[in-house]
Amino acid sequence: MILFLHNRYRSSGGEERAVRNLMWLVRERLGEEAELLERDSVALGRVEAAQGLLRGGLAPEEVAGAVRRTGARVLHAHNIHPAFGWRALAAARGAGARVVLHLHQYRLVCAVGVCFTDGAQCTRCHARNTAPGVVHNCRGNRAEALVYATALAAWQRRIAQYVDAFVVPSEFAAQRLRELGAPVAAPHVVPHPLPVGRPPAALSNDGFALFAGRLEPEKGLAVAVEACRVAGVPLVVAGAGSERARFDGAPNVSFRGVLDERQLAELRARACVAVVPSLFAETFGLAAAESMAAGLPVAASRIGALPEIVPEHWLSPPGDAGALAQTIDRLRGDGAAAEAGLSVMRATLARAQSALAAVYS
Repeated sequence: MILFLHNRYRSSGGEERAVRNLMWLVRERLGEEAELLERDSVALGRVEAAQGLLRGGLAPEEVAGAVRRTGARVLHAHNIHPAFGWRALAAARGAGARVVLHLHQYRLVCAVGVCFTDGAQCTRCHARNTAPGVVHNCRGNRAEALVYATALAAWQRRIAQYVDAFVVPSEFAAQRLRELGAPVAAPHVVPHPLPVGRPPAALSNDGFALFAGRLEPEKGLAVAVEACRVAGVPLVVAGAGSERARFDGAPNVSFRGVLDERQLAELRARACVAVVPSLFAETFGLAAAESMAAGLPVAASRIGALPEIVPEHWLSPPGDAGALAQTIDRLRGDGAAAEAGLSVMRATLARAQSALAAVYS
């Protein structure tokens, strides 16, 4: 039995999907039972969330009880802030489970987790020096920024003390954590596993480009809008965030809001290309991987971990709308590119299976 542990974010996104896919991998490909113990930031008030961060977690006895009830041999933790903290990891180990901490982002050091602030990549915080996050008000609220800076500085080493194995989704993520001075020794690289679809029907180069993800500045929606204008391709946008207000009503751009998996699959089946124009160093690039696994070619930024999964000739410099437009024009409706993406994702799934089995052994 593998017990998964995850604190859902106020705005659900890729990490929640990654946790679900990892549980699928454990059950369907590793042949083990998996159960999820989850808390939700939406259910926590601001005061309770701050208490959880500063105390290093809330109600750790619930975690110990879950380990004993399920007989879990491994606790596979994901986001532990603000409700779980190091106390949950200590409780799990005390109850007899081996502790694996999966770092999908850089939140051991960075208060926002993505190393992006003031419109650019940022690695000012380093190890326990989290003061730059307060100076630059990365959380958008001074009190919240101070709480995060204090908690991350106080507890990052304590967290590491109770971890038997760290997992990251890419070689780039491991490198960035080293640059940040995070106390992460020899992390295992486990790419996000995705079920791979069947070869697609013939793609039409008259379809639309699809942007699916959080609508925040670091995701590069502005670049996608301009690139699609230059390429003469309609852009369909799935997701929610602050950037929608900026581009709502823009010519040739259609916003669909937050969609479920079935609705996204329907959009991918009708699109001619996906766009992932990230401006920040993605730790994996789940939106790109999901499109490739669905048989859709991806025009993406050459940044972060994206080059580890996206073919080189599908990439363009981050922020370069003209280069992205050329890539969109080259890839849209390209059936051979779609097949190549499926092959990459089949190999990625095989790597994830063997790597995760090694982590649990």
